Amino acid sequence: MARLDLRPNCECCDRDLPGDSRDAFMCSFECTFCRDCAEGILAGHCPNCLGNLVERPIRPKGGPTGGLSRFPASQKRVLKVGGCLTTPDPSKADELPVPA
Repeated sequence: MARLDLRPNCECCDRDLPGDSRDAFMCSFECTFCRDCAEGILAGHCPNCLGNLVERPIRPKGGPTGGLSRFPASQKRVLKVGGCLTTPDPSKADELPVPA
């Protein structure tokens, strides 16, 4: 069964975001941000890929599949050096070179 990492913190401000947090947002690459950063400085766009940010699904503590007790969230913290200082401009996404 494939599952999301559920990263434990906001990449911008390092706020804790447990796997059952309703304040976590993510992009299609699983970059993770808190609600304040996602709706504030990031204006709904990932600063890494310029894709849109959506509410990250929660993983309950239990349930039929075992939830967080069987499939814990990641403990690997990812943090942007210097935080997020500017609002991403998604209109520039097609102008950036594709990495090799």
